[in-house]
Amino acid sequence: MFFILAKILGFFAMPSNILISLGLLGIVLTVTRLHRAGRRLAVVSMILIALFGLSPLGNAIILPLEQRFPPWDAARGAPTGIIALGGALDTVVSLARHEVGLNEAAERMTAIAALARRFPDARIVFTGGSGRLVYDGVPESDLAARLFESFGIAQQRVTLEAKSRDTLENARFTRDLVKPKPGERWLIVTSAHHMPRSVGVFRAAGFPVEAFPVDYRTRGAIDLLRPFATLGDGLRRTDTASREWVGLVMYRLAGRTAELFPAP
Repeated sequence: MFFILAKILGFFAMPSNILISLGLLGIVLTVTRLHRAGRRLAVVSMILIALFGLSPLGNAIILPLEQRFPPWDAARGAPTGIIALGGALDTVVSLARHEVGLNEAAERMTAIAALARRFPDARIVFTGGSGRLVYDGVPESDLAARLFESFGIAQQRVTLEAKSRDTLENARFTRDLVKPKPGERWLIVTSAHHMPRSVGVFRAAGFPVEAFPVDYRTRGAIDLLRPFATLGDGLRRTDTASREWVGLVMYRLAGRTAELFPAP
């Protein structure tokens, strides 16, 4: 039930969806006796769409998420295992095109190729089934298996978790599958903006992990002054960041994490 509620609320938590809904409502009101309020609402929604889409606001919102965990330090030596979170594989296009399709979070997967070569004794774990309510496609784990094989990773090194639909299930199902032992060191590979929530959930599940952030969307503080070239790019950035902040709040309120904004 939480999964379905989170997906529905997630849709309405994205600024682009809220603003376009307000704009359409304003247009509808213009043909009623509330036509003045409707015109104002439509104008305000257009101004906010331009602000959220063209200004550096999206970068300002996502930057604290990306900066929360620093790049992984290999000085402590090789890890026991490497966990790749789902979310980078396009299950719908892959099913239709009969090939492995990656989305803008592709570094979650491509980073595994380099890590597997660098640490040949580390176990490789992929966790992800399907997080969609509609257009389900194929399980991400099936696509991950094909991709890892193309990377030349031996099948006996790979463990696939195929049932999880969200980050909480990623943590719990992976913990039950690999049964981490005291003293083992496990890396978690996911998008930098998703890392705070991921680490917090794994900690709450009793599975301590070390962050290996990838898929950065900004260059750093310099992008606080960089406007977007297209409206779509800016709105996508703002939506991505807003969805993650809402996720952090929802997970904390639901007791899925012990911290609102997990840190190293």
